[in-house]
Amino acid sequence: MKRKRLTREESKEQTRLRLLDAAQTIFMKKGFVAASVEDIAEAAGYTRGAFYSNFRSKSELLMELLRGDHDRMQAELHAIIANVATREEIELRALKLYSQFFREDDCFPLWAEAKLLASRDAKFRARFNAFSHEKCEFLTGYIRMFSERVGTPLQLPAEILALGLISLCEGVQAMRMCDPQHVTDDLTEAVLAGFFAKVVFGGEAGR
Repeated sequence: MKRKRLTREESKEQTRLRLLDAAQTIFMKKGFVAASVEDIAEAAGYTRGAFYSNFRSKSELLMELLRGDHDRMQAELHAIIANVATREEIELRALKLYSQFFREDDCFPLWAEAKLLASRDAKFRARFNAFSHEKCEFLTGYIRMFSERVGTPLQLPAEILALGLISLCEGVQAMRMCDPQHVTDDLTEAVLAGFFAKVVFGGEAGR
């Protein structure tokens, strides 16, 4: 069968996606600072010129990876409300998503890298903080919508819950990443589920 010829736009998008995939692998292996543009381009099968045709810098590419991870989280949260009817099902799925998200969160080390970069680079810090505020505002709005949909009064103001839930999840994930022998997957899930049930539902996990 004759191979379909890609349009210019399709070819450019394919190049961009391959660079993103290669960058995630390289960043995870070598770290953001040690990884070079040449490393990323070579891993994707392109030249340095192809990299700069799609991204202005490594930090811009890093932000794009974080944006993709955030978009995935948004889609999964929206699916809970859109595809489930009963209050019990919505609560169960929300609890499961929050407490188990870390198991498929391959991008968590990238968020840690971004925080370190933001602490050292004022220009990147402004962009990263704006994105972090957007992330928190989205979760705040979702929490309010969740409360209205299931009819469960919030135990704390939505903006406080959003910041607290994000901070807890990131903190426990960081401990798990550094000390997986003691902070196991099961322990991480139990901590997240327990706190989520208590502060969001005011009850027990798996009630």
